[in-house]
Amino acid sequence: MHDTSATPERARATGPLAGVRVVELAGIGPGPFAAMLLGDLGADVVRIDRPEPSPLGTDPAYDLTNRNKRSVLIDLKAADGPGRVLDLVERADLLIEGYRPGVAERLGVGPEACLARNPALVYGRMTGWGQDGPRAATAGHDLGYAAVAGVLGLVAGPGGAAEAPGIPANLLGDYAGGSLYLVVGLLAGLHHARATGTGQVVDAAIVDGAAHLGSMLWGLLAAGRWQDRRGVNLLDGGAPFYAVYPASDGGHLAVGALEPRFYAEFARLLGLGPDAPGQYDLARWPELRARIATRFATRTRAEWEAVFAGSDACVEPVLTMRQASLDEHLLVRGTYVEAGGITQPAPAPRFSATPGALRRPPARPGADTAEVARDWGVASIDSAADQGE
Repeated sequence: MHDTSATPERARATGPLAGVRVVELAGIGPGPFAAMLLGDLGADVVRIDRPEPSPLGTDPAYDLTNRNKRSVLIDLKAADGPGRVLDLVERADLLIEGYRPGVAERLGVGPEACLARNPALVYGRMTGWGQDGPRAATAGHDLGYAAVAGVLGLVAGPGGAAEAPGIPANLLGDYAGGSLYLVVGLLAGLHHARATGTGQVVDAAIVDGAAHLGSMLWGLLAAGRWQDRRGVNLLDGGAPFYAVYPASDGGHLAVGALEPRFYAEFARLLGLGPDAPGQYDLARWPELRARIATRFATRTRAEWEAVFAGSDACVEPVLTMRQASLDEHLLVRGTYVEAGGITQPAPAPRFSATPGALRRPPARPGADTAEVARDWGVASIDSAADQGE
């Protein structure tokens, strides 16, 4: 295990993961987000950036997935590149890489080489398809992984089952099915390593995590309580009381009045009337949906917000990103914060004794080489930088 004595970075760190060292091999999407989450919770994350710029072309100052990290530049294709990475790995607890299967091995920083240097290391592999299987070597993105996992097909568009599925940005696959499962795997592996001194490899595939998210629905499917098509079920927009409706001004409201007592409050405040179809009269759901839509179309979103405010009707406005950052509830909780002139989500979840914090702005490639060399006691990375890499 690496030396746990105090360093300047550890002295500044707050959060339940303070003192945990993470090496992140630069990538895009779910790997950086997972490393950001670890950094938000106090881990000392060192991102190893390539000498060439990111393929996305994003100004590093605005790449929030690189906040709470430090960056060093290492060319893994250079003769001394792998060795310099392994010098850091020797002092790390966790490693994150997001290459296609076999690439890290060819570069000399695969699990075998890293665990030989640090047997207690937890080596996290973030891919879309996983390390094996017919698609493992092929390119892909969030949308395709979620599609094959069977979860994209659950997302009904406004037209229901007849319309192509909606696209939930890259939140469902990359971040929910990928990053969060990688972080769970890394922390579970860290717990095991600290108890036994033995590290391991975590194979976090987006298709696996996205599929796992559907566990409850697979149980409902087996029980005959879920139809294997979208837009006709209780939680996928099929139910008129669990859906999104437009108001008169084009704004939208999300209705989630599932339980009978909540639905009764919803129906009363919306003014459905005593002759409206019953909540679970499935044969009359189209009629109930039309009546709800007609009522919502009589007022603006803000007017309906006022009607439902403080009630248990489970009706909320569908907000844009900027609107969400100004929502009263989220303002009170500090869900969004401003740091460095950028509005962004605050660290989550929250801890009573060891709160996370925004300690650093997005890391600029190579800006922290000397500092990391000092704090981690790895002279090789600083000396190479001095030679003008």
